[in-house]
Amino acid sequence: MKTSRFSDEEKIAILKEVRAGATVVATCAQHNIGVQTYHGWKRKLGGMEVDEARRLRSLEKECSRLKRLVADQAVQIQILKEVNAKKW
Repeated sequence: MKTSRFSDEEKIAILKEVRAGATVVATCAQHNIGVQTYHGWKRKLGGMEVDEARRLRSLEKECSRLKRLVADQAVQIQILKEVNAKKW
């Protein structure tokens, strides 16, 4: 997956600029981003503060780690079932 040029903290700062009264088009042009990108960030990070974004990122990492763990365990369980199903 492609990494972003902007950190979550920078994204939140750009969103705050628009909330402070700047126009979306002017802010996007100033930071060299597309309007669609801005709206995607707004949908994901809408009213968050920096510490909330950091917490969200850590929770997403933990969630992906736990999903991998569950997938590995499911494979191991399937292998054990296949071994136990054989007649010796």
